[in-house]
Amino acid sequence: MRIRRILAAVIATAALAGLGLTGAATATAAQGATSYVTPYECKQGGGTPDLAENLCKGGTHDGEQVD
Repeated sequence: MRIRRILAAVIATAALAGLGLTGAATATAAQGATSYVTPYECKQGGGTPDLAENLCKGGTHDGEQVD
């Protein structure tokens, strides 16, 4: 009986750890997605669209690609 309880605890711990790792991987993948804004959105966010480099400079969309 005691071995079954220990084994069940080990399996439950491994399952929970696996869920935590899956969630962390999903969050990391979502952060790596490239974001595009229009020149209008860049201006609305307080930035300046630099069409030579296709980037929004300044404001809330700073560093995002302008499309």
